[in-house]
Amino acid sequence: MKKVMLYALSTCPFCQMTKKYFEKHNIPYDFVDVDLLEDEEKEKTVAKVQEISGRRAFPVIVIGDKVIVGYDELSISEALKE
Repeated sequence: MKKVMLYALSTCPFCQMTKKYFEKHNIPYDFVDVDLLEDEEKEKTVAKVQEISGRRAFPVIVIGDKVIVGYDELSISEALKE
């Protein structure tokens, strides 16, 4: 199975929906709630998210080499199958 990484905000409803989707479908994933990081680590992570996705939007989901910005069940499902 492909590695799944989620960059999220703890207060973001779409980020929470993404976590619930992974849990409901028993998909192992790593995540970081960017807003809960300390200042310097937060700045580095936001810069990384912007580099990966081209935006400062959340959630950012990385499945293998596929990047999905926002909660999109169809895109997530297709990326997991690829």
